[in-house]
Amino acid sequence: MHPGRREDACIQPGIPMARPTQILIRRCLLVLLLVLALAACAVSADGPAGGPAYVLGGTPTDETTPMRSCDPAVLATLEQIEIPAPVEGWSGTPQAVSVFNVFAGEVMIGLGDRVVCGRMHDARTRDPRFRASVGLVVVPEAGSREPVRVGWRTPLKAHWIPGIRIGAPSAIQQEDTLRLVVRTSCLAIALALAFSALMGFVGARDRTFLGHVGMCVTLLLWQATLGGLSGFPQPWLPIGEQESHWQVALAALSFAAIAYGISAQTGIAGQRPRLRRATRWAIRVLIALGLLAPLVPVSALTALWWIADRIFLLTVIGLSLLACLSIRRSDRRAVAALAASLPFLLLAVPIINSSPTVAAYRIEIVQLVLTWFLVVMAYTLTTRYGQLRAQRDAMRQLADTDPLTGLPNRRAGLVRLDEAFAVARRHGIPLSVGFVDVDLFKRINDVHGHDVGDRVLITVADALVAVTRNADEVMRMGGEEFLVLLPGLAGAAAHARLETIRRRIGELAPMLDVPGLHFTASIGLASLTAADESPAALLRRADDAMYRAKHAGRDQVVGDGSWPAASSG
Repeated sequence: MHPGRREDACIQPGIPMARPTQILIRRCLLVLLLVLALAACAVSADGPAGGPAYVLGGTPTDETTPMRSCDPAVLATLEQIEIPAPVEGWSGTPQAVSVFNVFAGEVMIGLGDRVVCGRMHDARTRDPRFRASVGLVVVPEAGSREPVRVGWRTPLKAHWIPGIRIGAPSAIQQEDTLRLVVRTSCLAIALALAFSALMGFVGARDRTFLGHVGMCVTLLLWQATLGGLSGFPQPWLPIGEQESHWQVALAALSFAAIAYGISAQTGIAGQRPRLRRATRWAIRVLIALGLLAPLVPVSALTALWWIADRIFLLTVIGLSLLACLSIRRSDRRAVAALAASLPFLLLAVPIINSSPTVAAYRIEIVQLVLTWFLVVMAYTLTTRYGQLRAQRDAMRQLADTDPLTGLPNRRAGLVRLDEAFAVARRHGIPLSVGFVDVDLFKRINDVHGHDVGDRVLITVADALVAVTRNADEVMRMGGEEFLVLLPGLAGAAAHARLETIRRRIGELAPMLDVPGLHFTASIGLASLTAADESPAALLRRADDAMYRAKHAGRDQVVGDGSWPAASSG
């Protein structure tokens, strides 16, 4: 083997160089941190000395609370009820009226001649004191028995009925705020999980993460239209007066996303071709219903939602049964599918679905169920990411490991040499390398067979690791050649370490119990000098020294001449 050939390989090391994009990102982050630090210093330097200890913002206004009168044509289409006054008449104190769980259309609240309307999907049409409902604070005349009138559009689903609260403004507004906190928190979690999955895709390049992003975004949009947050603080979705169409469309698409997420976790029982085809068709039908919803008249939306509900329920029941079968077969992956689907199954139970508590807090309960589903899916995604990383680490380890000896291979060895070279240069510490070649190895293979040759290489590798006490500093460069790194050693100290290795190798043959087997090693030593511009130069000198050791009679350590000690035999 000629040393020049090794030089080419060493000039092309497998160093894990940082990608240009990563370098650019790091530099941008450093610049950003520097700018922030300078800005913080500037703010501290220019801070008010003896100024006011408060910040005043805003300007006085003459705007009144946004209240809309009701179109008589709209009033004629609303279901209306009357909230009667107490037997003794109104007390004359302010009364807050809050109407929630209205998913579409105008909501009317009136007392006497004062009648206002608002829409959940446009906060500009509502009293800003009520953020999760359409509300109004009225002050009935003391002793008056005139009822408060409330109206809303007939809901698409029988059990999805509106709720009405009346009482002290502070208590009603506190409940309204609590509802808002729950709704916005669920949206925030969905958004955070979507960004997390997107970052996971950037790191893993696995399309499963993109599917999770789509799932989070779809459920986020449905939640926004459910709770009216699509119109807060002003409309950010082009819903207009098509709330019912958006509700049904996003519900069907969300059902498809949920079925897709659960089906991916049903385990081995869900991998049967027929069952997979049935699930895919159910998902396709749900998607088709979602795309069809904006095109049908309002009168057809109830039937469309009923169909989507039944398909979704049957699909979830079927997937839950498959998950149970998988769990019974010790496939614990399906536990996630069962955990994700259980809340949907509970909501489908009639006695639960029609209970007063669920009716009063339906939006919040549905959003919490959807959030639970997304959290379970995020858990499975995190598990998958861990599996992908483990697989990639295993593949990287396999790519960097010699399968026979278990040592780092040539590729990994060159990387390690470059790292040691950089550390030695940076900190000014010594570095030596030893190039070890088993003498007459071809004759060992020819006389004793390749099995014995493999045993020789394994035994030599174990001996090298035992002497250096660090497997990361011993590499198999190919064939019968090994590279030994000696960081912190140079000159006589490095020569003595390699002499120990040479003697140890010469004593290994009896351990293999092969009649007539004897083997030694020739070792070339090179120590880092100021003239070495690259690891290739250091490796080339060690290679040349190893060949001189062979030409001088083998079984000896020969230096590269960078230190005064003589060769030994």
